[in-house]
Amino acid sequence: MIGPLPQSQQSEWAIETHDLCKSFGHVSALQDITLRVPCGALVTVLGPNAAGKTTLLRVLATLTRPSTGRVLLQGLEVQGHDAALCNLIGWVGEQTLLYGHLSPQENLRFYGRMYGVDDLDTWIHALLNRLGVGERQEDPLHTLSRGMQQRVAIARAILHRPPLLLLDEPYSSLDRHGAAILSSLLGQLRDAGHTVLMTTHDLARASELGGEVLILLDGRLVQRLDPQRTADDLRAAYDRCTGERR
Repeated sequence: MIGPLPQSQQSEWAIETHDLCKSFGHVSALQDITLRVPCGALVTVLGPNAAGKTTLLRVLATLTRPSTGRVLLQGLEVQGHDAALCNLIGWVGEQTLLYGHLSPQENLRFYGRMYGVDDLDTWIHALLNRLGVGERQEDPLHTLSRGMQQRVAIARAILHRPPLLLLDEPYSSLDRHGAAILSSLLGQLRDAGHTVLMTTHDLARASELGGEVLILLDGRLVQRLDPQRTADDLRAAYDRCTGERR
Protein backbone atom coordinates (compact mmCIF):
# COMPACT_ATOMS: atom_id res chain seq x y z
CA MET A 1 0.00 0.00 0.00
CA ILE A 2 2.83 2.41 0.89
CA GLY A 3 5.15 2.67 -2.11
CA PRO A 4 8.66 4.15 -2.23
CA LEU A 5 9.02 7.89 -2.66
CA PRO A 6 10.06 9.23 -6.07
CA GLN A 7 13.78 9.98 -6.13
CA SER A 8 13.07 13.57 -7.17
CA GLN A 9 11.47 14.20 -3.78
CA GLN A 10 14.47 13.03 -1.80
CA SER A 11 17.50 15.00 -0.55
CA GLU A 12 20.21 14.23 1.97
CA TRP A 13 18.51 15.85 4.97
CA ALA A 14 14.79 15.91 5.62
CA ILE A 15 15.15 18.44 8.44
CA GLU A 16 17.92 20.90 9.28
CA THR A 17 17.79 23.57 11.97
CA HIS A 18 20.54 25.98 12.90
CA ASP A 19 20.45 27.92 16.20
CA LEU A 20 16.65 27.78 16.17
CA CYS A 21 14.97 29.91 18.84
CA LYS A 22 11.32 30.68 19.53
CA SER A 23 10.00 33.08 22.14
CA PHE A 24 6.50 34.08 23.12
CA GLY A 25 6.93 37.48 24.73
CA HIS A 26 9.40 37.01 27.58
CA VAL A 27 8.98 33.23 27.55
CA SER A 28 11.63 31.27 25.66
CA ALA A 29 10.06 28.10 24.22
CA LEU A 30 13.03 26.93 22.10
CA GLN A 31 16.68 27.79 22.62
CA ASP A 32 19.47 27.21 20.11
CA ILE A 33 18.12 24.00 18.57
CA THR A 34 20.56 22.69 15.99
CA LEU A 35 19.83 19.29 14.47
CA ARG A 36 19.84 17.27 11.29
CA VAL A 37 17.42 14.47 10.51
CA PRO A 38 18.28 12.31 7.47
CA CYS A 39 15.63 11.27 4.99
CA GLY A 40 13.95 8.00 5.84
CA ALA A 41 14.55 8.31 9.60
CA LEU A 42 12.01 7.77 12.37
CA VAL A 43 12.85 10.13 15.23
CA THR A 44 10.97 10.44 18.52
CA VAL A 45 11.06 13.59 20.63
CA LEU A 46 10.66 13.07 24.38
CA GLY A 47 10.38 15.56 27.20
CA PRO A 48 8.18 16.65 30.11
CA ASN A 49 5.30 19.11 29.76
CA ALA A 50 6.40 22.56 28.54
CA ALA A 51 9.70 21.16 27.24
CA GLY A 52 9.08 22.70 23.79
CA LYS A 53 8.10 19.55 21.88
CA THR A 54 4.93 20.92 20.33
CA THR A 55 6.53 24.29 19.57
CA LEU A 56 9.38 22.55 17.75
CA LEU A 57 7.00 20.56 15.58
CA ARG A 58 4.82 23.59 14.87
CA VAL A 59 7.86 25.55 13.72
CA LEU A 60 8.94 22.68 11.48
CA ALA A 61 5.40 22.41 10.11
CA THR A 62 5.51 26.15 9.21
CA LEU A 63 2.57 26.79 11.54
CA THR A 64 4.69 29.01 13.80
CA ARG A 65 7.55 31.21 12.64
CA PRO A 66 10.86 30.97 14.49
CA SER A 67 12.12 34.03 16.33
CA THR A 68 15.67 33.47 15.12
CA GLY A 69 17.66 30.76 13.40
CA ARG A 70 17.24 28.77 10.19
CA VAL A 71 14.99 25.86 9.24
CA LEU A 72 15.36 23.81 6.05
CA LEU A 73 13.03 21.01 4.99
CA GLN A 74 14.13 18.72 2.16
CA GLY A 75 16.82 21.30 1.43
CA LEU A 76 14.37 24.21 1.13
CA GLU A 77 14.67 27.21 3.40
CA VAL A 78 11.33 27.47 5.21
CA GLN A 79 11.10 31.24 4.97
CA GLY A 80 10.03 32.11 1.44
CA HIS A 81 8.96 28.61 0.37
CA ASP A 82 5.75 28.17 2.38
CA ALA A 83 3.60 27.15 -0.60
CA ALA A 84 6.09 24.59 -1.90
CA LEU A 85 6.52 23.11 1.57
CA CYS A 86 2.81 22.33 1.99
CA ASN A 87 3.10 19.32 -0.31
CA LEU A 88 6.17 18.06 1.56
CA ILE A 89 4.61 17.94 5.03
CA GLY A 90 1.99 15.72 6.66
CA TRP A 91 0.87 17.15 10.01
CA VAL A 92 -1.01 15.66 12.94
CA GLY A 93 -1.56 17.91 15.96
CA GLU A 94 -4.07 18.48 18.73
CA GLN A 95 -6.78 19.50 16.25
CA THR A 96 -7.84 16.94 13.65
CA LEU A 97 -8.39 19.62 10.95
CA LEU A 98 -11.44 17.65 9.83
CA TYR A 99 -15.07 18.68 9.29
CA GLY A 100 -17.51 17.09 11.72
CA HIS A 101 -20.52 17.18 9.39
CA LEU A 102 -18.62 15.32 6.65
CA SER A 103 -17.83 11.62 6.64
CA PRO A 104 -14.23 10.36 6.79
CA GLN A 105 -14.46 9.58 3.09
CA GLU A 106 -15.75 13.08 2.27
CA ASN A 107 -13.12 14.74 4.43
CA LEU A 108 -10.31 12.90 2.67
CA ARG A 109 -11.82 13.55 -0.74
CA PHE A 110 -11.84 17.28 0.05
CA TYR A 111 -8.17 17.26 1.05
CA GLY A 112 -7.20 14.93 -1.77
CA ARG A 113 -8.66 17.25 -4.41
CA MET A 114 -6.90 20.20 -2.81
CA TYR A 115 -3.57 18.37 -3.10
CA GLY A 116 -4.30 16.88 -6.53
CA VAL A 117 -3.91 13.28 -5.36
CA ASP A 118 -4.00 10.69 -8.15
CA ASP A 119 -6.39 7.71 -8.05
CA LEU A 120 -8.03 9.41 -5.10
CA ASP A 121 -11.02 7.19 -4.28
CA THR A 122 -8.95 3.99 -4.43
CA TRP A 123 -6.29 5.50 -2.18
CA ILE A 124 -8.89 6.80 0.31
CA HIS A 125 -10.50 3.38 0.51
CA ALA A 126 -7.12 1.70 1.07
CA LEU A 127 -6.03 4.18 3.74
CA LEU A 128 -9.27 4.06 5.73
CA ASN A 129 -9.30 0.27 5.66
CA ARG A 130 -5.63 0.17 6.68
CA LEU A 131 -6.43 2.38 9.67
CA GLY A 132 -9.51 0.39 10.66
CA VAL A 133 -12.09 3.03 9.72
CA GLY A 134 -13.53 1.25 6.68
CA GLU A 135 -16.85 0.31 8.28
CA ARG A 136 -17.46 3.90 9.42
CA GLN A 137 -16.12 5.75 6.39
CA GLU A 138 -19.53 7.03 5.28
CA ASP A 139 -20.77 8.08 8.75
CA PRO A 140 -20.62 11.75 9.81
CA LEU A 141 -17.31 12.35 11.55
CA HIS A 142 -18.98 13.79 14.65
CA THR A 143 -20.59 10.41 15.34
CA LEU A 144 -17.18 8.72 15.61
CA SER A 145 -15.21 8.39 18.85
CA ARG A 146 -12.22 10.66 19.44
CA GLY A 147 -9.93 7.73 18.79
CA MET A 148 -11.55 6.97 15.44
CA GLN A 149 -11.34 10.65 14.50
CA GLN A 150 -7.63 10.51 15.29
CA ARG A 151 -7.25 7.62 12.85
CA VAL A 152 -8.91 9.73 10.14
CA ALA A 153 -6.58 12.63 10.99
CA ILE A 154 -3.62 10.30 10.47
CA ALA A 155 -5.07 9.27 7.10
CA ARG A 156 -5.41 12.96 6.20
CA ALA A 157 -1.73 13.54 6.98
CA ILE A 158 -0.60 10.61 4.83
CA LEU A 159 -3.10 11.17 2.00
CA HIS A 160 -0.87 13.27 -0.29
CA ARG A 161 2.12 10.97 0.32
CA PRO A 162 4.35 13.64 1.86
CA PRO A 163 8.04 12.80 2.33
CA LEU A 164 7.99 14.36 5.83
CA LEU A 165 5.50 13.49 8.59
CA LEU A 166 5.35 15.67 11.70
CA LEU A 167 3.21 14.00 14.35
CA ASP A 168 2.51 15.62 17.71
CA GLU A 169 1.34 12.93 20.14
CA PRO A 170 -0.22 10.83 17.34
CA TYR A 171 -1.08 8.00 19.76
CA SER A 172 -3.34 10.35 21.71
CA SER A 173 -6.85 8.87 22.12
CA LEU A 174 -5.96 5.65 20.28
CA ASP A 175 -6.95 2.37 21.88
CA ARG A 176 -4.58 -0.59 21.95
CA HIS A 177 -5.62 -1.81 18.51
CA GLY A 178 -5.37 1.65 16.99
CA ALA A 179 -1.91 2.13 18.51
CA ALA A 180 -0.73 -1.18 17.04
CA ILE A 181 -2.03 -0.16 13.61
CA LEU A 182 -0.21 3.17 13.82
CA SER A 183 3.08 1.59 14.92
CA SER A 184 2.95 -0.83 11.99
CA LEU A 185 2.09 1.98 9.57
CA LEU A 186 4.95 4.17 10.82
CA GLY A 187 7.35 1.31 10.21
CA GLN A 188 6.05 0.91 6.66
CA LEU A 189 6.36 4.62 5.98
CA ARG A 190 9.94 4.68 7.24
CA ASP A 191 10.84 1.65 5.13
CA ALA A 192 9.35 3.40 2.07
CA GLY A 193 11.61 6.41 2.58
CA HIS A 194 9.30 8.78 4.45
CA THR A 195 10.80 10.71 7.35
CA VAL A 196 8.82 10.67 10.60
CA LEU A 197 9.40 13.07 13.49
CA MET A 198 6.96 12.56 16.34
CA THR A 199 6.50 13.51 19.98
CA THR A 200 5.33 11.29 22.79
CA HIS A 201 5.32 11.16 26.59
CA ASP A 202 5.56 7.36 26.47
CA LEU A 203 9.11 6.05 26.93
CA ALA A 204 8.00 2.49 26.21
CA ARG A 205 6.50 3.61 22.89
CA ALA A 206 9.68 5.44 21.92
CA SER A 207 11.73 2.36 22.74
CA GLU A 208 9.38 0.08 20.79
CA LEU A 209 9.51 2.22 17.64
CA GLY A 210 13.30 2.29 17.53
CA GLY A 211 15.08 5.04 15.68
CA GLU A 212 16.83 8.03 17.17
CA VAL A 213 15.42 9.71 20.28
CA LEU A 214 15.77 13.40 21.13
CA ILE A 215 15.20 14.64 24.69
CA LEU A 216 14.06 18.25 25.10
CA LEU A 217 14.12 20.10 28.41
CA ASP A 218 13.22 23.75 28.93
CA GLY A 219 13.37 24.38 25.20
CA ARG A 220 16.85 22.91 24.78
CA LEU A 221 18.00 19.73 23.09
CA VAL A 222 19.79 18.05 25.98
CA GLN A 223 20.31 14.47 24.75
CA ARG A 224 20.37 12.44 21.56
CA LEU A 225 20.22 8.65 21.72
CA ASP A 226 21.03 6.52 18.70
CA PRO A 227 18.85 3.60 17.55
CA GLN A 228 21.19 1.03 19.11
CA ARG A 229 20.35 2.04 22.70
CA THR A 230 18.36 -0.31 24.92
CA ALA A 231 15.10 0.45 26.73
CA ASP A 232 17.09 0.69 29.98
CA ASP A 233 19.52 3.14 28.35
CA LEU A 234 16.60 5.32 27.28
CA ARG A 235 14.98 5.30 30.70
CA ALA A 236 18.26 6.07 32.46
CA ALA A 237 19.04 8.94 30.09
CA TYR A 238 15.56 10.40 30.48
CA ASP A 239 15.71 10.20 34.26
CA ARG A 240 19.17 11.78 34.27
CA CYS A 241 18.11 14.65 31.99
CA THR A 242 14.78 15.45 33.63
CA GLY A 243 15.49 14.44 37.22
CA GLU A 244 12.50 12.08 37.16
CA ARG A 245 12.30 8.60 38.61
CA ARG A 246 9.64 6.65 36.83
